[in-house]
Amino acid sequence: MHTSATFTVTSFEPADLSAPGTATGTPVGVARMVKEFRGGLEGRAETLFTSAFDQERGVGTYVAMEAFAGTLDGRAGTLNIAHTATTDGGPDRLHEVVVIVPGSGTEELAGVTGTGRLQVDSDGTHRLELDYEVG
Repeated sequence: MHTSATFTVTSFEPADLSAPGTATGTPVGVARMVKEFRGGLEGRAETLFTSAFDQERGVGTYVAMEAFAGTLDGRAGTLNIAHTATTDGGPDRLHEVVVIVPGSGTEELAGVTGTGRLQVDSDGTHRLELDYEVG
């Protein structure tokens, strides 16, 4: 099955963790995010967001783990979505991976698996596209 949702970030708080002791060309940070989803995915996700990113150059990579609660095309439950992407200073997301974590679904989402992609529209709207199966 295929579904699409938009989302907004309602909270982005840097986590109180020490940065790694090794200095690199892209500072490492960790944050907690809260997202609200609308569309085929309806609900809320709490996200742990780790990045190595140079703000000035727009270069870096992030890794995120989402704990989602709500509905997926009307099926209620919870699941985890993991995603990562890299930017090289341009507008494109490179080396993107989006996956529903196997075994993470509960209730009506038990057995859900899938992959997806994230995109940011020219007007700034954030979208999540998922191709999934419920087992």
